[in-house]
Amino acid sequence: MAEAHQAVGFRTSLTSDGAEVELSAPVLQEIYLSGLRSWKRHLSRFWALVRIFSGRHPMLFSYQRSLPRQPVPSVQDTVRKYLESVRPVLSDEDFDWTAVLAQEFLRLQASLLQWYLRLKSWWASNYVSDWWEEFVYLRSRNPLMVNSNYYMMAARAGNAVHALLLYRHRLNRQEIPPTLLMGMRPLCSAQYEKIFNTTRIPGVQKDYIRHLHDSQHVAVFHRGRFFRVGTHSRNSLLSPRALEQQFQRILDDPSPACPHEEHLAALTAAPRGTWAQVRRSLKTQAAEALEAVEGAAFFVSLDAEPAGLTREDPAASLDAYAHALLAGRGHDRWFDKSFTLIVFSNGKLGLSVEHSWADCPISGHMWEFTLATECFQLGYSTDGHCKGHLDPTLPRPQRLQWDLPDQIHSSISLALRGAKILSENVDCHVFPFSLFGKSFIRRCHLSSDSFIQIALQLAHFRDRGQFCLTYESAMTRLFLEGRTETVRSCTREACNFVRAMEDKEKTDPQCLALFRVAVDKHQALLKAAMSGQGVDRHLFALYVVSRFLHLQSPFLTQVHSEQWQLSTSQIPVQQMHLFDVYNYPDYVSSGGGFGPADDHGYGVSYIFMGDDMITFHISSKKSSTKTDSHRLGQHIEDALLDVASLFQAGQHFKRRFRGSGKEDSRHRCGFLSRQTGASKTSMTSTYF
Repeated sequence: MAEAHQAVGFRTSLTSDGAEVELSAPVLQEIYLSGLRSWKRHLSRFWALVRIFSGRHPMLFSYQRSLPRQPVPSVQDTVRKYLESVRPVLSDEDFDWTAVLAQEFLRLQASLLQWYLRLKSWWASNYVSDWWEEFVYLRSRNPLMVNSNYYMMAARAGNAVHALLLYRHRLNRQEIPPTLLMGMRPLCSAQYEKIFNTTRIPGVQKDYIRHLHDSQHVAVFHRGRFFRVGTHSRNSLLSPRALEQQFQRILDDPSPACPHEEHLAALTAAPRGTWAQVRRSLKTQAAEALEAVEGAAFFVSLDAEPAGLTREDPAASLDAYAHALLAGRGHDRWFDKSFTLIVFSNGKLGLSVEHSWADCPISGHMWEFTLATECFQLGYSTDGHCKGHLDPTLPRPQRLQWDLPDQIHSSISLALRGAKILSENVDCHVFPFSLFGKSFIRRCHLSSDSFIQIALQLAHFRDRGQFCLTYESAMTRLFLEGRTETVRSCTREACNFVRAMEDKEKTDPQCLALFRVAVDKHQALLKAAMSGQGVDRHLFALYVVSRFLHLQSPFLTQVHSEQWQLSTSQIPVQQMHLFDVYNYPDYVSSGGGFGPADDHGYGVSYIFMGDDMITFHISSKKSSTKTDSHRLGQHIEDALLDVASLFQAGQHFKRRFRGSGKEDSRHRCGFLSRQTGASKTSMTSTYF
């Protein structure tokens, strides 16, 4: 999700003085170390040997060693696909120059760099994933807030924490079934290992991921104070009612925050080098408190303010909800933790997730289990409390004491100021589109994701008046330790369709034919990305090798200086068996979002909620004069309706500004304000 922002900025992590020193190591040594890291991980899972014939109940890691290694594509094919992908967004002159650079690269450097990648693919588990984690995430010196984290939407602290710990218990025992694509092809499960007990530790030049085997407490933040809350009693998990009791004790605690303690967590939102230097002082002066936070199973923020959908102002309340999850107030999340569970004062829930340890489907899988377990299995008593009994023998939550040296007070103030600037610059917009959803697209015999992606091209063109490079995240977990690949959704075929839609002379059948061609092209790109034949990860790995070898490639440098003005991602619904989504559509997670990858760009995520609703999460920067999240949201709605009206099944949808050349001002008031009556039921979702 947020990876597009990191992918854009990773090149700077290879140009700092410190990074250059580390990259002076021979590339063969780095490949050798990659292989050692791979084998170490496999040996640590030796007790979970391959169980191809594991019966009807395979364990989480049963199929790991049966997964193929991600192939290294042909460098000629990658360059050809790259040139094809940039043709729609470049002028003739710029494209010709790029083609010259590409041919020079193929002639002079490609074969040598490719040789090293093939060697690595033979020796290490995955030729790209460990470098992707290191250079795209851990070497980035930018603040994590907005740039690297993403959010998920959903009182409920006791049940939610208990459900999360139940998930961890099943994870430790490998009782979570491995995910099978189309019910047949297993996906890599390696990323599940670091969901819990994990912290991204800042370094001056490079961060590292610290993962503990176990942790029997959570760290809790409330009104500027930090607490350590045990999660077990006599080696058994505390009941939801007992956990609720502990959280209530924190809420009832009248003690004030100590000086500068309230804003301490803003340091985790600071540039990584700054935070690394300050953390050294904390580790000396407040080692016990720091360890309680970094060694926790996860972080819990008990927010003093309400959030979520309100009937009085549904549009603004959803936008504020998204912003609170993505950025908060800059000092009430510990952004280094693998995830922060956020519980608002009115009981609404959400997650803020750090991106380096895994990708969205992994945390999404956990979140689906948590919400379904909290609502349908644990439940609540008639008086609104968690089920079970109080335990008066439980020791009270431990208040953490921070001995903050005077020299870091100014660092905290500066970090808070920077976090507030970053937070206030994010423009978040969330809207549920309920006029049609997956069922309608299915009746049109089309891929739902491709349908949305082509509609987004139409919406963005109407918003900006031009085409741009588009980043869509696709998973490569069909391969061992695979993570993601980029689908470059702005294709020549998509552009042809958009131009036709804006041409009054084009008929609906002509536009529909071009739409189907664009969808077919997108499907082909998606399949290529998932099968290891994408463009961007291969080019990324070639660039990393070139830097190890100190080879200058103008072509690779240009590739990795590109800006993704439209970054997109679909949030998958993965566990339909957890509850009946047809009888309980309001309990489907409303997804989540992430910050824009470019200062003048958009971040767009979407989730199909049941069969008849799609929720969109849009972000941009208020400082940009070129973007407006609400404006793009209106264009998305209009584009969806215009595309649907091309089909016989959708001809009853009113066209918004198909081929008009300008907006219809009657539709500027926004979707939620016009449709509150029609979608009243859907907007009372538990997770809003």
